[in-house]
Amino acid sequence: MMALEIKGQAIPNIPWQDRPQGCDHVMWRYSANPVIPRDLLPTSNSIFNSAVVPYGRDGWEFAGVFRVDDTNRRMRIHPGFSHDGINWHIDKSDVVLTGADPEIAAWEYGYDPRVAHIDDRYWVTWCNGYHGPTIGVAWTEDFRTFHQLENAFLPYNRNGVLFPRKINGRYAMLSRPSDTGHTAFGDIFYSESPDMEFWGHHRHVMAPARFEESAWQCMKIGAGPVPIETSEGWLLLYHGVLRSCNGYVYAFGSALLDLDRPWEVIARSAPYLISPREIYELTGDVPNVTFPCAALVDAPTGRMAVYYGCADTVTGMAFAKVDELVDWTRRNSLV
Repeated sequence: MMALEIKGQAIPNIPWQDRPQGCDHVMWRYSANPVIPRDLLPTSNSIFNSAVVPYGRDGWEFAGVFRVDDTNRRMRIHPGFSHDGINWHIDKSDVVLTGADPEIAAWEYGYDPRVAHIDDRYWVTWCNGYHGPTIGVAWTEDFRTFHQLENAFLPYNRNGVLFPRKINGRYAMLSRPSDTGHTAFGDIFYSESPDMEFWGHHRHVMAPARFEESAWQCMKIGAGPVPIETSEGWLLLYHGVLRSCNGYVYAFGSALLDLDRPWEVIARSAPYLISPREIYELTGDVPNVTFPCAALVDAPTGRMAVYYGCADTVTGMAFAKVDELVDWTRRNSLV
């Protein structure tokens, strides 16, 4: 087998911790989890389900957009910066959105952001409140001012995740159509746009698995971090949900999508990568949740650092090697 090629940049200072001695898992948790506590800000009830990217400007090495639920329990998104990807300085104020039509710009709520660096802009997608949840879109150059576009889709939709480059000349996004409540269903779909405003060419990607084949993802699924381009396909981390006798359980796994036709699934993991196990994943505002929203990858070494929400309360980190993860996904595939 030829060596795996990873498309992306070098991140020599990527957060990293070697696999613990005796651990045979393809992904392992950071020993100092959680990396972001719930009360990092004076008014934060919880900080979780957030997105980070390499930044390398203004004296910082990393930047991001963070879900911060305040002590009024309002869902907000805040910018943040870090020197090492572990210790974060999150602004006390919400992101500054500008430029949108007043009707779209009227803020209801926002949560679960993702960030993709495309064409020298940092594009942010998030679950935006507009007569129900839909996908908000904005771009920024400095993580201070965010230029808001039209919402990508009609309500109801969640988990809008952009690909890190155009595909066949168009911007591309994964999403999960839903309903207005705590959706008890959900498939992943693919959509394209020539301009980040008008979206079409919708294609079905993946449905929940059969309970008998992979119970952790049998009720609903949704895209996680921005997909990672490799010579074997797009490596996608995604969350899945099991309806247990004690409520919903959120875990996450991996899939490989075709490079040119990303709605075609090459491989998809039957086992999960991370599922609630540690106390900070089991206990919180919403128990039994591990929810990935961001992944940093150092292309030369293949090191990956994944940021994931824990129990809808704090933020954790896990590590993997991209080549090992691609191989594991293929060897443990449902497809």
